[in-house]
Amino acid sequence: MIERKEYLEKLKKWKDKDLIKVITGIRRCGKSTLFEIYIDYLKSIGIEDNHIISVNLENPDNEFDTYKELYKYVKEQIKDKKQYYVFLDEVQKVSDFQKAVDGLYIMKNVDVYITGSNAYLLSGELATLLTGRYIEIKMYPLSFKEYLNYYKKDADEKMYLNYINRSSFPYALKLEEESEIDDYLDALYNTIIVKDIGLRKKMADTTMLRTVARFMFNNIGNCLSIKKIADTLTSDGRSISVHTVESYLESLVESYVFNKVSRFDIKGKQYLQSGEKYYATDVTMRYALLGRRNIDVGHILENIVYLELIRRGYKVYIGKAGEKEIDFVAENKEGFTYFQVAYTTREKATLERELTPLQDINDHYPKYILTMDIDPIADYDGIKKVNVLDWRAEKKIRPVRDCP
Repeated sequence: MIERKEYLEKLKKWKDKDLIKVITGIRRCGKSTLFEIYIDYLKSIGIEDNHIISVNLENPDNEFDTYKELYKYVKEQIKDKKQYYVFLDEVQKVSDFQKAVDGLYIMKNVDVYITGSNAYLLSGELATLLTGRYIEIKMYPLSFKEYLNYYKKDADEKMYLNYINRSSFPYALKLEEESEIDDYLDALYNTIIVKDIGLRKKMADTTMLRTVARFMFNNIGNCLSIKKIADTLTSDGRSISVHTVESYLESLVESYVFNKVSRFDIKGKQYLQSGEKYYATDVTMRYALLGRRNIDVGHILENIVYLELIRRGYKVYIGKAGEKEIDFVAENKEGFTYFQVAYTTREKATLERELTPLQDINDHYPKYILTMDIDPIADYDGIKKVNVLDWRAEKKIRPVRDCP
């Protein structure tokens, strides 16, 4: 079992707080395993087995026709006034589940934890009913640092290539052959398309949804508009409306297959409504649709950096500085940090291309160029060029050298 320390610490932090703990994330990213790890922790600090109630709603043995049945099942196991810990895994499987969750939440001696593989979990009536009464913990597949820790290896290019080829989904670590990993990713992708999207949206045919997903995986890191996607697919002989593309994209984002990243005008300090980009939650899922040929290593690296930034708790945007673009504007309570991402900047023209947008930003927030180049940190008048693997693995950075 892979220990997900970062997420475990978050659950410990919120233990016994008067809030529902909601763990969200793509299927098979490790939510159920996190519950198991946390339950083991509870037992280790003296919580009795009969005060831990865990229900996996994907298990056929745990089928409830109504939220009332689920609520009754849990409530009947609460026998005294001691604290109980209730875990409801994939709770969206039960219609009107939010009413059962709310009923358990208002009980004074119940600490409630739920998971879901669809952002729909926190939309609509649940968000309205439980406003201000839940904390969301967003979970992702394995980070590069977690991947390295599992294999007890240091960050290097070989391990990075393994990471982007063998998948960040925890179960994939158990698979030896590349073909086995591809089969696993294909099965996972189909489950998301059919169960999480097709059934919920009542789609009789998911062919066009798959077409849109294939297009998105092939355009990771490109500026896209819904109209551009519809026009491109239509010109390729797959007639589709703007409304349908919008609906399918929303579904893919809600299922955590993709993450939508909006643009931010750095000079005007305002959020823009067009020209967003989409990044995959796991870049290897593209292999299930596109195979392993013609991989854009630059955009894949960009995708990996985006995922690392959101894991670190940043709000992330695409930066606009006049007519120039900044790959990422990362915002936290301390302000902004700007990032350019390039596989290599060994050629002078490439380095200039990456430096110029950052040089045009007239503030004192940190500015970085992240590359795969194995060099000491280079400092260009305050703009630091850093090896991306050292940065992602949170490894001690090589010494700084000033550059003209």
